Amino acid sequence: MDFRFGDEDETFRAQARAWLADRLADDPAPDPRAWERALGRAGWIGLGWPGTDGRGYGNRCATLAQQVVWAEEYARCAAPARLGHIGENLLAPTLIAYGTEEQRRRFLPPVARGEELWCQGYSEPDAGSDLAGVRTAAVADGTGGYAVTGQKIWTSLARDADWCFVLARTEPGSTRHRGLSFLLVAMDQPGRIEVRPIRQMTGTSEFNEVFLDGARAAEVVGGEGNGWAVAMGLLALERGVSTLAQQIGFAAELEKVVSAAVASGAVGDPVVRAGLVRQWAELTTMRRHALRTLGATGDPGAPSVAKLLWGGWHRRLGELAVQVAGAAGAVGPGPWSPERPYELDEAQRLFLFSRADTIYGGSDEIQRNIIAERVLGLPREPG
Repeated sequence: MDFRFGDEDETFRAQARAWLADRLADDPAPDPRAWERALGRAGWIGLGWPGTDGRGYGNRCATLAQQVVWAEEYARCAAPARLGHIGENLLAPTLIAYGTEEQRRRFLPPVARGEELWCQGYSEPDAGSDLAGVRTAAVADGTGGYAVTGQKIWTSLARDADWCFVLARTEPGSTRHRGLSFLLVAMDQPGRIEVRPIRQMTGTSEFNEVFLDGARAAEVVGGEGNGWAVAMGLLALERGVSTLAQQIGFAAELEKVVSAAVASGAVGDPVVRAGLVRQWAELTTMRRHALRTLGATGDPGAPSVAKLLWGGWHRRLGELAVQVAGAAGAVGPGPWSPERPYELDEAQRLFLFSRADTIYGGSDEIQRNIIAERVLGLPREPG
């Protein structure tokens, strides 16, 4: 698409920039839940969600260009990481596309107010990139809901979430893509849901295991047995406006690596210099691609191409960051102690965390299969 920012967009940008600067001036690291509510009160959550009656769902109206403006300004000022990302950018578009009006009226306004947080219950120990291997089972409980039993893994924000959308098997004996349903599960069910943090090699615990033992699912989205179509629709929605904001963060990371290379003299190494130039050129290309495909519908390859581009790019940036650091990149900055066996500097954290970029959210192999089969029309991979 021909994507350009007009005068109204730049006015919107000035408003967004001023609000963010004012809110963060006094408290650059606000309480995460309080921050979500502040965003909600100001109308910055759910920009542009359509409403069938013209009223929307509690958010302000905004064009696609203005949604991009907000995402870019948010990233540019290094505002706090969002607890409400999954509810706003994954659940909400899915309910708008596949949910009932009653479900939209129930679940979207609390997300827009920053009051209810969500997590995603897709991956399982034996069903990560191969999502069709889901084993979590849901049995109708006779009251219009389901009792859900199983295990989910790599669940971001599960410790903070009020709700989880869960892909579960509602048809006993079904396999692969058939018999799956997209269910909404309240996380506050003592004795029925347990969340265990997963400690990573970075020393942090962004991800969690979630164990469900007869947890009640209040709603099914898109109808029973249609969970695969809804889940695939959600994954396509995941690569939208937020991708452009992500690239602003990537640009800031690249700038730090360049600065480190200049400060250490590593930029004089032609191999390092070529790597830095390549990263800049590829990031520029990614932005152009994201803008060109933003708002495009019906292109099954666009989300996979975007994931392949940024996943590999970010992993290579992590490798370049420790290459620039040289021998110091192998040594932690802090003293060793039993409580804190090691600390990492920024370049080391980038290197370790970005190793997963080509795996989570659909591995590179899965993305290439999607492009080969659904775009190029090549034969399916043998089962």
